[in-house]
Amino acid sequence: MSIRIGFYVCHCGINIAGMVRVEEVAEYASTIRNVVVARDYKFMCSDPGQEIIEKDIRDYNLNRVVVASCSPRLHEKTFQSACLRAGLNPYYFQMASVREQVSWVTDDRDSATAKAKTLAAAALSRVNYHESLEQRKVFINPDVMIVGGGIAGMQAAIDIGNAGLTAWLVEKDTTIGGHMLQFDKTFPTLDCAACIGTPKMVETAQNPYVNLLSNSEVEEIQGYIGNYDVTIRKKARYVASTCTGCGECTTVCPVKMPSEWDVGLQKRTAIYRAFPQAVPITFAIDKRDTPPCKLSCPAGTNVQGYVQMIKVGKYQEALNIIMERLPLPGVLGRVCPHPCEIDCRRALIDEAVSIRNLKRFAADKASLEKVPMPDVTEKDKRVAVVGSGPAGLTVAYYLRRKGYLVTIFEAKDSPGGMLKTGIPDYRLPPAILEKEINHILSTGVELKTGMALGKDFSLKSLKDDGFNAVFVGIGTHLPVKMNIENEDMPDVVDALVFLETINLNQNVGMLRKSPRVVVIGGGNVAMDAARVAIRSGAKRVIVVYRRTENEMPAEAEEIEGAKEEGVEFIHLATPLAVVAGDDNGGAGAHKVVAIKCIRNELGEPDKGGRRRPVPVKNSEFIIECDMVIPAIGQKVALTGKLKDEGIDFSSWGTIKIDESSMETSVNGVFAAGDAVTGPATVVEAIAAAHRVVRGIDLYLGAENHEEWQDIKNKAAEEELIFHQGRKSNGKSKMDQDRWAPLPEDALITKRAEPQMLESSVRVKSFDEVDRGFDEEEAVKEAGKCINCGGCCECMQCVTACQPGAVNHADQDELIHVKVGSIITATGFDPQDPSEMKAYGYKKYPNVFTNLEFERLSNATGPTGGQILIRDDDGNLTRSPKSVAILHCIGSRDINHHEYCSRVCCMYALKYGHLIHEKVGHDALVYNFYIDMRCFGKGYEEFYTKCQEEGTVFIRGKAAQITDHAESEREKGKLVVISEDTLLGEKIRVPVDMVVLCTAMEARKDARDIGRVLGINQGADGFFLEEHPKLGPLNTATDGVFIAGACQGPKDIPDTVSQASGAAAKALLLASRGEVDIPSTISFIDPDICAGCQTCIGLCPYTAIYFDGIRGVSVVNEALCKGCGSCSGFCPSGAAQVRHFSERQIFGELAGVMDAVNSIGI
Repeated sequence: MSIRIGFYVCHCGINIAGMVRVEEVAEYASTIRNVVVARDYKFMCSDPGQEIIEKDIRDYNLNRVVVASCSPRLHEKTFQSACLRAGLNPYYFQMASVREQVSWVTDDRDSATAKAKTLAAAALSRVNYHESLEQRKVFINPDVMIVGGGIAGMQAAIDIGNAGLTAWLVEKDTTIGGHMLQFDKTFPTLDCAACIGTPKMVETAQNPYVNLLSNSEVEEIQGYIGNYDVTIRKKARYVASTCTGCGECTTVCPVKMPSEWDVGLQKRTAIYRAFPQAVPITFAIDKRDTPPCKLSCPAGTNVQGYVQMIKVGKYQEALNIIMERLPLPGVLGRVCPHPCEIDCRRALIDEAVSIRNLKRFAADKASLEKVPMPDVTEKDKRVAVVGSGPAGLTVAYYLRRKGYLVTIFEAKDSPGGMLKTGIPDYRLPPAILEKEINHILSTGVELKTGMALGKDFSLKSLKDDGFNAVFVGIGTHLPVKMNIENEDMPDVVDALVFLETINLNQNVGMLRKSPRVVVIGGGNVAMDAARVAIRSGAKRVIVVYRRTENEMPAEAEEIEGAKEEGVEFIHLATPLAVVAGDDNGGAGAHKVVAIKCIRNELGEPDKGGRRRPVPVKNSEFIIECDMVIPAIGQKVALTGKLKDEGIDFSSWGTIKIDESSMETSVNGVFAAGDAVTGPATVVEAIAAAHRVVRGIDLYLGAENHEEWQDIKNKAAEEELIFHQGRKSNGKSKMDQDRWAPLPEDALITKRAEPQMLESSVRVKSFDEVDRGFDEEEAVKEAGKCINCGGCCECMQCVTACQPGAVNHADQDELIHVKVGSIITATGFDPQDPSEMKAYGYKKYPNVFTNLEFERLSNATGPTGGQILIRDDDGNLTRSPKSVAILHCIGSRDINHHEYCSRVCCMYALKYGHLIHEKVGHDALVYNFYIDMRCFGKGYEEFYTKCQEEGTVFIRGKAAQITDHAESEREKGKLVVISEDTLLGEKIRVPVDMVVLCTAMEARKDARDIGRVLGINQGADGFFLEEHPKLGPLNTATDGVFIAGACQGPKDIPDTVSQASGAAAKALLLASRGEVDIPSTISFIDPDICAGCQTCIGLCPYTAIYFDGIRGVSVVNEALCKGCGSCSGFCPSGAAQVRHFSERQIFGELAGVMDAVNSIGI
């Protein structure tokens, strides 16, 4: 069948004809191949214009139609419908835009006409290759989702619910109501915002057809108009709907955070309700990411929790929290290297909180006897714990808390391991260790001392004796040799042997015959040995370390303590040999007289990142001494006997384990601590022990070996996720959004430091050096915690809640709903004026934003509805006598937002009225405006009323706020510097208070919301409507509507009107039952498809799947939007878009080139 084309060019009044010679375009089109008729008409979109097309189709037997007029976005459907009425498939129609693309973008009539001819030729060439496509009809799901629970979202939900259809109202915050409920009054009627807003909230929540999902966000949307599949993340609230709203939980919550509802003007607790009338009434708990202190603690101790308990004087509760992860709180309060303090974000303000000292305070102040044991059922499984160091004690204590029968086997005569033998009394008093070990034993843990592995029992014998699992925590008690000459002499004593001798025998005078001591090493053990040597009678103690002080692994406080006590340091030196002699200094005898060393310099970094010590040639030197104490490391003993029992060891001589379960190569035998990692800290041993407890618990719960292997595999995956989640840097700028913001009102204070014994006193005994905090110091220091994690999980609210509604184990829930249409009513954000430095916001305490003023004036706000300003201490205590209200802050400003925010003039008038009403009519109120825009019903009358009340109106935008006084009357005041354009002069107005009327701007998350919902944004960030006049509620995505301030600044009446309009659109769609959807979608030619699946990853609508049987990709036509992503990247050309074939596109390009050649552009 031959192609017969009808061409029509529209005058569009003079919109097109005023710049394009349309008759000439029609005449040119008539010369193009296959054009049967070419006409021009004044208004092609009118009924007569459409009738011309319909008549020509019938009279001339046309099978293609091209119209050159305005945008296809406006009238393509109009002309397609005309074709359809005349019996022509609508996809045989093509449109050329000669208004937006031609007449509106030039003032050159000749070039406009030439370009119009070119676009006409392109459309005429393309339409030759059009194909007939069938219209698709789809069923409409009548349910509607509304995103945003402000006044627009509520109104839309009510309208839909009242129509008897199901509405899903999704609100990001914990309450519906939006910004309107933060206001005090509404203009111009001065209705109480809560009085007219709360009935809407209640009506919304009580409507049986409205499903309210607060504290929720739309995560994903798939589908098309009439059939959207929506995934909603209902975020954990941690408080069930059984909450009665009594508020008892807030009376015990220790965490105070800035109230978002009150714009930071007052604080709220971590468990909170935004305001008394909130809907739902249920409280919520504000939990941020795990605090950096807890992430940094190897044992995962709830640091923030116990610090908060100390802050409020609940010391027993603080100890209870510590004991959840640390069975030796007093020990760790003294010897822990406190990695938690390294990542403490308080250091971004002044200094890190003194966490370790607070732990010690709680341990010393509270009672271990009052620490509750969990109510668990006794189990009949027995566990043997070999070794009573920190790892062994931890495993025993927490397995006992789970109900297992635990027996500790200790080789020495008393428990404690390295805590007992390796840490000096001046750091860890024996009474503290003994008390905490006794508490562990009091829970029912059995202790057998003098029982050495490999001598008195074996791993096999333990299992033969009925133990179901065995833990090996034997530590590293075998000294590492220096491998130098004469190191086996009697006066060369390893540091651990030396410390054990002192600790167990208190042989204070053992060094009086050896007054000169050299300690080799730079770790904490070396510092302990040096300081113990001083206390034991040594006259001179020298520490030799092969690198500089900066590389010493010992804690800085231990190094400093050693220096204060007279210990000398020689850095960058390595021992070469112990020099032997006799009493007369002769060589060859078995007495230490000196140690020979060599100087070093630092070379390239080693694998650990520390620079290698490189010996300096010919730099040997001698240090005279009577005793040498090597402190260069320890290793695992009993390796041979353990290997005989099947235990595998690493190349480092440590026990090999399965990291996920902590099981060794022997089934049912577990290990942790120094024996696995090598010498490490007490808290690291405890952390590993917790993983052992988990592993043993899972092992003993497994029915058989196969199930245990499955459990281990799953545990390995969980372990990987756990460690990835613990990566953090409390001071990294990139990480700050994970936690609560740094408080702006925090006072910079010095970190509290405990009192220390004077060095001259402490070297004479083994009395504890660190005296710890007193109660006042501890409470004050705990108060410096900035609650990075929000809720501190102290569980006080759980105890206080009588209905039992609080559930800290609550988790996010994914809800899947199907809807036919979506209304977006996400609202706006008030602009933060901080970046506009001239206005002094956050610099001057009495410069407030409009929303802050609303909360000051609101009865539920921080001042109970009194308009107050801050005193010198920053407290809201006194009424202002003069107030300046500045319009257009961020609006009508080329540097910020060029648009008018529409509501500022009116609420500024409202503020003036409220100030006169609440402060008094003698208060001076100045309104600095550019233009007064009082356009709504009753607005002009309200403006007149405010003038009559005495508000002073100054026409001119304020340029600056300053506190610099130039006259007596300006002293102690804020001075508004502005131009009065009516007077034509610069003015200075001193006031007590300034209110900034900031711009309404698009929400900060608008881009993310738009991406999920498929809505475009304009240059101003607000969501883009289909047409600013003819389609203000529609978007580019069919079935998705917008309402309220998410589309642009507007007042409450307009917002409510738009909401009802959007609801009507959704109801109209639902009432139709079915809808036509475009056929211009993708398809994949199975004969060409290579099965590479590139298109599947590219499709933003997940509309393509892979048919494994045929080995080709297939388009799900119900989901495809025809965006063309697949066709653009398909390497074989199998993926194409209907109505956008290569022939059609290249035909259009050919039409352009033909026109260029014939017209001669």
